[in-house]
Amino acid sequence: MEKEEKQENLEPAQVAIPPVVAETQAQVPLKDPRGNNFERAEEKKRGSRRGGRYKRREEETTEDGAGLPGAAELIEKVIAINRVTKVTKGGKKLSFSALVVVGDMKGHVGYSLEKAKEVSIAIRKALGVAKKNMVKIPLKGTTITHEIIGACGGSRVLLKPASEGTGVIAAGAVRAVCDGAGIRDILTKCHRSSNPINVVKATMDGLMRLKSAKE
Repeated sequence: MEKEEKQENLEPAQVAIPPVVAETQAQVPLKDPRGNNFERAEEKKRGSRRGGRYKRREEETTEDGAGLPGAAELIEKVIAINRVTKVTKGGKKLSFSALVVVGDMKGHVGYSLEKAKEVSIAIRKALGVAKKNMVKIPLKGTTITHEIIGACGGSRVLLKPASEGTGVIAAGAVRAVCDGAGIRDILTKCHRSSNPINVVKATMDGLMRLKSAKE
């Protein structure tokens, strides 16, 4: 009887657990009544499964525009939106094209022409491509270094440096490119074709062929 009373008085906390049993209990993952694994759910939230795909998506969204000069201060201008109709055997397919210019007003500017089924999607695509295609333009203060003529197709654009305080003597597509590049004083003149697409390409052609003051 004395042995039985001693066994009854023992508390659960005082019972020694063998080390082998303790290790097996530590290795068993915690589960809720439905059988779901809490640890696996936490790993999924942290993105540790499948090579961290959740974390990789966050990095892609946060690093958008990284490495571009003045990515937080880019100005975006939509120059032209055209409706494009493609005639096929099954009928007509309607889409929209967007011509966009992007610049940081510090000598970097880029443009793009993209198409999509909707106007908003076309503009978004064009902005993304234009940011990737930004190029460095050599400037001399608030104007360009020397006079040059840019050409594309049937368009010719004359770019001429101007004294400080003159302003941007340009209109339409040429003004958008000059504002994006940060040119504040310049004289321009468009000859022959006034197609905005060719005018933008001719303006970029002239700016990209500029030589720096040292050269």
